[in-house]
Amino acid sequence: MGRWLEHTVTTEVQAPLEQVWAVWSDLEAMPRWMRWIESVTTLEDPDLTEWHLAAQGFRFSWKARISDRVEAQRLQWHSVGGLPTRGAVRFYSMTPQRTAVKLTVSYELPGILAPLMEPKALGGIVNRELQANLNRFRDLVERGSAPAARS
Repeated sequence: MGRWLEHTVTTEVQAPLEQVWAVWSDLEAMPRWMRWIESVTTLEDPDLTEWHLAAQGFRFSWKARISDRVEAQRLQWHSVGGLPTRGAVRFYSMTPQRTAVKLTVSYELPGILAPLMEPKALGGIVNRELQANLNRFRDLVERGSAPAARS
């Protein structure tokens, strides 16, 4: 049996809640600001997506199901095959032009690998990468432009 590890990052975006939600909700655009994600494909069920990740020499694929969607408030998911993952992104309207975004990602690793992913080891890399991704998301929304095509 594996061990679940969790990472949480936050940012504040200078944009209205509805705009921030709209950009995040385009799941297939995530590879344009999430560096380790190669692709996201929405399947026949709009709450089911297929993900491909490549990072630090590792490649993973999995399907994820949106388990809870509250418009402009929260999106929660869990994997249904492949890499065991779950997570949530929450949106908080701070002012009419400022939105806080909190992203929590959890994944299960075999017990023998889990110690390598503790925050003082490789887990710090994951935290930094998730924060950098969230910062790219913030910058994209604040520029008010659609994500550029990925090369």
